[in-house]
Amino acid sequence: MGANAATKLHRLMKNVQRVLAIELLTAVQAMEFRRPGTSSPALEKICTALRAQIPFMDSDRLLHDDLVKTEQFLEQNADALMK
Repeated sequence: MGANAATKLHRLMKNVQRVLAIELLTAVQAMEFRRPGTSSPALEKICTALRAQIPFMDSDRLLHDDLVKTEQFLEQNADALMK
């Protein structure tokens, strides 16, 4: 029973990570539309770091690759984002 619970928890955590990746990508895109306005230094640092990997979406394109990169960004920077 514990193994089943662990498997379900793993799936749940992956789904949460996907939702957070979508939210982050959307928020960073929205912040670009608000330029030249700025946000807090911490949020600007996150935006800059994500934009180094994923360019501004100025036209329609397939978002799968961007979402995968955003998920990887969240995994690699989880500790830094929590501070």
